[in-house]
Amino acid sequence: MVANFTPVNIITKEMKIYNFKFNTDYHQFYIEDGNDESKGNAASNEFWNENAFNARLALTNRVIGVGVESFGNDIKGDIAILEKPRNDTDYEKYDHIVEGGIDLQSGELQVLDCPYHKIQLSIKVIPGRYRVRVYSSNLGSVKDPGVANDSDNDYYHIEIWKDEEMERKVLKQYTRSFQ
Repeated sequence: MVANFTPVNIITKEMKIYNFKFNTDYHQFYIEDGNDESKGNAASNEFWNENAFNARLALTNRVIGVGVESFGNDIKGDIAILEKPRNDTDYEKYDHIVEGGIDLQSGELQVLDCPYHKIQLSIKVIPGRYRVRVYSSNLGSVKDPGVANDSDNDYYHIEIWKDEEMERKVLKQYTRSFQ
């Protein structure tokens, strides 16, 4: 069952947005290709390696792990399907921005929780390679990242567009300050 998403009408000819809110644990959720047989191994030690943890983005060919600040709360966000990347981003609005690539040969982008790996959102796309940019905001609202709190209000805006570039790139780095 696909839960907790509301597709929004096309904002412009170049963008369609899907909202999501679902429970996930272990500071992560997944964006995956809909074809089960072709996925990479998200359970390998190379998936969430040191670089992936620091970037808050783990990559294999057809799976992306999105690192989130809160531990076990409802994760809120949206995904915008774009014709091309935006170049008008106000970096001051976000705590962390990272991007990487995913191969969606099945033509289905899925958002899944952790650890149950249940599909929370499914979006039909044109099969091919895509660039995924994750904008994280309100990370400072998470007072104790090891415990689920009702006051956690982190938010994840995700943009995807067709692109051949697959490498991970951090555009703005967030470092938690413990006070």
